[in-house]
Amino acid sequence: MAKIKLTKNELKKQKDGLKMYQRYLPTLMLKKQQLQAEIRVIETRIKELLQEKEAVDKSFKSWIGVFGETGIFTPDILTIDEIRTDEGNIAGVAIPVFKGADFTIAEYDLLRTPLWLDTAAERMKKVLLLDLEAQVLEEQRARLDKELRTTTQRVNLFEKVKIPETKSNIKKIQVYLGDQQTAAVVRGKIAKRGMEKAAQ
Repeated sequence: MAKIKLTKNELKKQKDGLKMYQRYLPTLMLKKQQLQAEIRVIETRIKELLQEKEAVDKSFKSWIGVFGETGIFTPDILTIDEIRTDEGNIAGVAIPVFKGADFTIAEYDLLRTPLWLDTAAERMKKVLLLDLEAQVLEEQRARLDKELRTTTQRVNLFEKVKIPETKSNIKKIQVYLGDQQTAAVVRGKIAKRGMEKAAQ
């Protein structure tokens, strides 16, 4: 704790500091609650996406034998051209917002390839979209987690350090100034008595 000056100016400075801490603390606490609520919403959405992906994966299991069919469904059949995101803002934190993705399905001979290839490509597209959205949500959560840590540290700093420390400083200065004032009054009375005695 830094040494404080025991003056009226320092008392005013400490009182102003206390007012500022007490004014900003509710705002920080509100921000903390908002961040926690948003993180819970994102986590719920991530769980939903994972469940949806599991359901698609289960339906894919019946197709696994077909995929092995002489290299028809290869990784280059479906490529991601662009992941579309936008900038969002939650409690002053810039976050990416998933808007979709553009895919290219490689050209193939419709007569020589099995009918299931179109359906497989569409299902693969759906799985990739779910994965991409989950990745963007994970990035949102990471940014909000970081901001939540910072906000929590500030709330703790104000609540547990700055406000009690400032109140203690104010009390210390007030006691000192009160003692000084009392001592001045006593000295004044002693001096007055001395002058009265000298005048007699």
